[in-house]
Parts: sequence; C-alpha cells; structure tokens
Amino acid sequence: MKNLLSTLKSGGMQKTAEVTLPEMALIAGTRAMLGAGVGFLLADKFNLNQRKAIGWTLVMVGAITTIPLAIEVFGKGR
Repeated sequence: MKNLLSTLKSGGMQKTAEVTLPEMALIAGTRAMLGAGVGFLLADKFNLNQRKAIGWTLVMVGAITTIPLAIEVFGKGR
C-alpha cells in the first residue's frame, strides 16, 4: 500500500488533461444543467407532470452534452 501511495504521489499513475477556459465553461454549464434537472425532479413548486418534463429534459441535455466534452478533454492526451 505504501508503494502504491508513493507511486501515486510521484505521478506514476497520474493522468492529466489540459482544459481551455471555454471548455471549462461548457463542462460547468453541463454540470449545472444536470444539477438543475435533478433539482426540478425533487422540487415541489411545479405539478408532477411539469416537474418531470423539465427535470428529465435538463438531465438528458446535461448528460448528453457531457459525453462529447469528456471525449475531447480526455482524448487530447492520446
């Protein structure tokens, strides 16, 4: 275990990715949409049908837009 921790600390198993400011903004935006979607699903301000429609739309937009961003960010190092 101690060898694994020293390897992790020395960067032997560390993976880095450079992210530009616009990419970071897109990532933050998609996370915000996902969080807002979950919030709407749990909120009591709307009736059930409205809450489900808004919530699931935001969750899906947030999740779907995250996939190409993640591929671009983590695919840069290759």
